Amino acid sequence: MTQTPRGFDSYDQADTPAAPEHATTGLPREDAPAATSSPARTPAEVPTPEPAPATTAAPAPTHEPRQVTRAGIVWTVVAVALVVLILLIVFILQNQDYVQVKYFGLAGAVPLGVALFIAAVGGGVLVAIAGAARIIQLRLTAHRQRARLAGQGTRER
Repeated sequence: MTQTPRGFDSYDQADTPAAPEHATTGLPREDAPAATSSPARTPAEVPTPEPAPATTAAPAPTHEPRQVTRAGIVWTVVAVALVVLILLIVFILQNQDYVQVKYFGLAGAVPLGVALFIAAVGGGVLVAIAGAARIIQLRLTAHRQRARLAGQGTRER
């Protein structure tokens, strides 16, 4: 049998460049280009695949998409609120230096963390009042529009 000179056999692993490897695993990448075309092997050189074991495997379980429930949303909101509350308590405890606060002629000394907390709550109340006013305005506009459309629908019949 004749030997192929080194470098001419495309299956010679010593001379073929390795497929690009994945940076973290060192395994060949799936998107790496396939090896260049090579001459066809003779039937004696073609390896025969081994038969698969004759075991009956259970079908793979199908993964159904998770449904978002109201209870899950409430639980998530409560968990986030607890984390924020803990962070707020830590902030207040770390800022215990007393500061002088004056408001509409009233003066007093309160811890800095408490003063900032009161200011934040006051800002939240103002935003809530403005949001509630806008929601009421939009509901009134929608109610008037529904009433107008309902009045037009009865006249056409």
